[in-house]
Amino acid sequence: MATVAEVGNIKLGKLLIEGKTKQVYDVPSMPGHSLLLNKDRITAHNGVRAHDLEGKAKISNQTNAKVFTLLNQAGLKTAFVRMVSDNAFLARKCDMVPIEWVTRRLATGSYLKRNPGVKEGFRFAPAKVETFFKDDANDDPQWSEEQIVCAGFKVNGVTIGQDEVDIMRQTTALVFEVLERAWATRDCALIDMKIEFGVDADGQLLVADVIDSDSWRLWPSGDKRLMVDKQVYRNLANVTAADLDTVKRNFTWVSDQLDALTAPTNHLVVILMGSATDKEHCEKIAKHCSALGLNTELRVTSAHKGTQTTLHMVSEYESVLSELVFVTVAGRSNGLGPVLSGNTNYPVINCPPVRSDNVSQDVWSSLNLPSGLGCVTVLYPEAAALHAAQIIGMKNFLIWSKLRVKQLDNYVNLILADKQLRGVRKN
Repeated sequence: MATVAEVGNIKLGKLLIEGKTKQVYDVPSMPGHSLLLNKDRITAHNGVRAHDLEGKAKISNQTNAKVFTLLNQAGLKTAFVRMVSDNAFLARKCDMVPIEWVTRRLATGSYLKRNPGVKEGFRFAPAKVETFFKDDANDDPQWSEEQIVCAGFKVNGVTIGQDEVDIMRQTTALVFEVLERAWATRDCALIDMKIEFGVDADGQLLVADVIDSDSWRLWPSGDKRLMVDKQVYRNLANVTAADLDTVKRNFTWVSDQLDALTAPTNHLVVILMGSATDKEHCEKIAKHCSALGLNTELRVTSAHKGTQTTLHMVSEYESVLSELVFVTVAGRSNGLGPVLSGNTNYPVINCPPVRSDNVSQDVWSSLNLPSGLGCVTVLYPEAAALHAAQIIGMKNFLIWSKLRVKQLDNYVNLILADKQLRGVRKN
């Protein structure tokens, strides 16, 4: 494939690298960025099998953009920025870690060859993560994590040690889980997939390269016979034009299905305050909810002073929404949470606006509930938002994903903080 000077009104610099299915260019006008240009080329078995496939560049580019947009929405750190043309996208410039990270939910393919005695379809719980050293000449041999650490790869100034391996392993599993849940909404089983990581100029580990139909096994309705991924191409004894058309139709189908991977928005977290003086506390709850992708509405009502109005308000929400959580904010004697809990089947979360000088008194009415009531009590606005997100996330893959990414971020931040401080200090 000849070098290109401009794509999508972006002038390109030097060709940084060329692979079997793409070219990567520097973008001088955007320091720290590169452009990945897809080819109309399909390969398998580390390039031993290869064919031109008209339109594949566009399909792969669209698929990749849709997948990475979803991962970015979930809050994962990726190199993907945006599509710039039908067959190219802009990304943060990275030096690549020469390891493929593979996650498997079911045993199939090469795993069965490497692990005789394991039955096809064996379900890994948790999903199994494997690593392979990128070396076409030796058919990308499987490596242990110990081999990766001992290799001491220096990537954009970062030495890949145990900390980086731990982060990549946890991130790899999470990428799979996010996409697995997303695909489940289309009655498609994500069987396994591979991803790669890069390190940008700031030393950040990012999910990089591409994720398209070359990257996974995808079985509609969980049926291997219906596979729509590149394995169809790999399995061909002889490749005909009709076979390539079938592969292309499968890839197009996958790209089209990704358009339907949208999280439902028919949920609401209703934050009810007993007094307008509690607005500041409620706004904090709403801010944390928004960061997790939750829709919120703030209302003022009192279970003591306006019981009928409060119950009517609850009934109105129940009549139009099925994914509903109430957060009640009331100080002193909290009747709001218990009254709602006694009159609705939807979750109720108490988050009283307590102060340090009255916490033991004001929180008691939220905790010491009459029998038959099930509302929970938390003290901090973030905790109320997190609990609401856990409830909504049971049926909303994107909210669930945001929660899991938040857990990953906590994990990574601890590792990075420890890395900065560790080391024996000698007197």
